[in-house]
Amino acid sequence: MGSNPFITVEGPIGVGKTSLAKAISERYQYHLLKEIVDENPFLGKFYDNIDEWSFQTEMFFLCNRFKQLEDIDNDFLSKNKPVVADYHIMKNIIFAQRTLKNKQYDKYLRIYDILTGDMPHPNVVIYLHASLDTLINRIEKRGREFEKKISPSYLEQLSTDYEEYMDNFKNNHSEIPVLTFNGDDMDFVKSKEDLDFIFQLLDKTINKGV
Repeated sequence: MGSNPFITVEGPIGVGKTSLAKAISERYQYHLLKEIVDENPFLGKFYDNIDEWSFQTEMFFLCNRFKQLEDIDNDFLSKNKPVVADYHIMKNIIFAQRTLKNKQYDKYLRIYDILTGDMPHPNVVIYLHASLDTLINRIEKRGREFEKKISPSYLEQLSTDYEEYMDNFKNNHSEIPVLTFNGDDMDFVKSKEDLDFIFQLLDKTINKGV
């Protein structure tokens, strides 16, 4: 890990990425990078008809995340200012592999490789996962209208995709620490003890790179 932390929090929909990223930002006084979700004009249509609207949805996310990372690199990381983000750009591939058809995915992957080739990469990844029941419960509690259309089968498959991708990530990027937490076993939003446990492990990880 480099001396300037760039932390990303990842995991399936509803697992608590933004809540944890906010808590880390407040604790360590790091700049918070939040992904654009509600502003995506295709999301509602996407959950109604995934095949029809997947390419438009994924391209919107890719272009916006590219712009965000470009700005973060210029305004913070290049000036040695720490950042914590509630997503990793790799999530684009996780979703695209699941929703795009072969020709669409091939086009998408070429664009992805061009846009992300020189983008900054995190030096710490926090991976959150949880059971389907926990994810559904948390999605219902936050009450986003478009998320009411998410099918349990899609969410379950997405969780499996994340598990497989993170296993590959850890094998291919052994130089990047990955801290993994199970959302069924802890609730860092309601429990200070659980949140402090995460902070303790994060402290050790960050201090190794100083």
